Amino acid sequence: MSALAKALEARSKKLNKVESTKALKTPMEVHAQLEAIAKGGYDALSKEDSAYFLKCFGLFDKGEDFMLRVRVPIGQLTSEQAIRIGEVAQKYGNDYIDITTRMQIELRYLQIEDIAKVLQELQEVGISTFQTGVDNPRNIVADPLEGIAFDNIIDVKPIVDKLQSLIIENEEWISVLPRKFNTGILGSMSNACNIFGHDCCFVLANKEGEFGFNVHLGARVGIQAKDANTFVTASEVPSFFMALLETFKTFGYRDNRNKNRLHFLLQDVGMKAFIDEVEAQAGVNFATAGQNLVQSQNIALGANKVLQRNGKYAHKIIVPSGIFSGTDLIALATRAQSFGSGNLRLTYDQNIYVIDIDASALPAFESTTIFAKYNAFNNIYFNDMIACAGTATCSYGVIPNKPDAIEMANFLKSEVAIESGHVRMNWSACPKGCGVHGIADIGFEGCKAKDDEGNRVDGVHIFIAGKITRDAQEAHILHKALPINEAKHHVKYLLQSYARFKKRGETFESFEERYLSQNYSYQALAFYTKINYILNEKLGLEVKLELEAQAKTLKKEKFEIFDFGLKLFKLLTKEKRYVAVEDFEPMLVKARKITRDEVSKLNPKVPAKLSEVIYMMTDNDKTTRAAVFTELLMALKGI
Repeated sequence: MSALAKALEARSKKLNKVESTKALKTPMEVHAQLEAIAKGGYDALSKEDSAYFLKCFGLFDKGEDFMLRVRVPIGQLTSEQAIRIGEVAQKYGNDYIDITTRMQIELRYLQIEDIAKVLQELQEVGISTFQTGVDNPRNIVADPLEGIAFDNIIDVKPIVDKLQSLIIENEEWISVLPRKFNTGILGSMSNACNIFGHDCCFVLANKEGEFGFNVHLGARVGIQAKDANTFVTASEVPSFFMALLETFKTFGYRDNRNKNRLHFLLQDVGMKAFIDEVEAQAGVNFATAGQNLVQSQNIALGANKVLQRNGKYAHKIIVPSGIFSGTDLIALATRAQSFGSGNLRLTYDQNIYVIDIDASALPAFESTTIFAKYNAFNNIYFNDMIACAGTATCSYGVIPNKPDAIEMANFLKSEVAIESGHVRMNWSACPKGCGVHGIADIGFEGCKAKDDEGNRVDGVHIFIAGKITRDAQEAHILHKALPINEAKHHVKYLLQSYARFKKRGETFESFEERYLSQNYSYQALAFYTKINYILNEKLGLEVKLELEAQAKTLKKEKFEIFDFGLKLFKLLTKEKRYVAVEDFEPMLVKARKITRDEVSKLNPKVPAKLSEVIYMMTDNDKTTRAAVFTELLMALKGI
């Protein structure tokens, strides 16, 4: 028995409830009744239709209305399709549109009696909503500028068209997988689609002079995909992909829904055993991995106006939190037709590119009302911000999220003006991580927190230092359960350090790698933002603990604590905590014999509790000094 068969047998003691539901009927039986369901309203919906089968076609029952996911392969829309989506949103969906991290569109507030009409009107312009929910191959993502950017090596649209033809609206592949299956394919050097964040990732690579793709598999929330040590050519992608789906369909787990993603099967059987089975299914021995060519950031980063290979331009429209409207989509597509092809590209970071603008038409395009409306958000805090749906439209949401992201971006813009740079701030409204906070420079996960009075309020866990490099890395937790009104100040202090120490044009990801993580531990950075929040926002002392151009603490907590303690003592007392014994013996130092409340006596604005913390950091007796920042952060509570 193969390793995969053994693993499946061990996990086949019990089917989950969704698998039992899937056995009741086929999705296409429900699809055939959509018109009748629309006429009959909610009374015509069975429990399983609403809970599962309609989701196979992108329809999510929200109680009083429906959300519809519109499939947009690799984010590419013709002007005709964009206008039609806008018209549907106007007529049936309160003129509301969400752009998602899978480079597709969600329509909301649809009524059941309009569902059949909505689907028909979308189908008339070649738009499908099939397999955008539940246990299906989801929308495929790629570089939004694929096929037109200078760093694009392999045009992946023909490949994606082939994959779509094999699986989308094909009854054999609707709702047959154990769990959802996300795919990304990157033929460019720019990582403009979070390429390592999918179940299946085809990553631009070179093998002995031939361009193709290295395969990475098994990402999920909090985990980046792993190198499968497999190289496939462009022509081999379809056979590999279909064999991969077949393997996952056959051996994927169907018991615990929380542990049924491809990641868990790979974790149990190992990558080599899994790839061996894929090769057996495909009847092909694929080459071992070549050299990954993907860069850590978009090569066109910071240039929202991008020169295409054909001499025309792509212009990025910043859409805060992906919140758009049918009216604005129509206006954008219509104006785009006046200056070029009119075609649009949706991006993974919830923005839109208008492509193929003639160079001579750029000034006229930039003077349009629709451009001016969204150009107001053209700054580092909005350019690459991501926020998934929150409590207003998602039953899993813990915080409003989209409004929170916009409010914080506006706050930071007013507090820390940075003209040149780049920071990726991603927001997830709950632990499901749909806002991909785990790979952000600064990520936020919605939670509940307690304010100073002990009230339960909207909060976030703050993450830092996610990476989308060829060695993709999940972010580190910086703070847990901070009220959002407090969290924005912590982020402010991080970005002030970025503004102060970054090199010209340096991204936050590069800055963090070069400066922050080289000089300070993450625990020290957490203390740095916390103490500055207390000193300035809570106590109003208008003094700041500063980071240094080059720290001397070697990232060891006991040294960082002592160093910060000395700086705080001097900030708050204007005196040095330790002084030289004799002028002719400057290397000999003695401690000032202070009591635990000495700082408070020297500066009456400093509460005794803070004095205690500084004493803990600089105690004359090294053996009783605070050894970890966690101890200090606990002691700071309640100040």
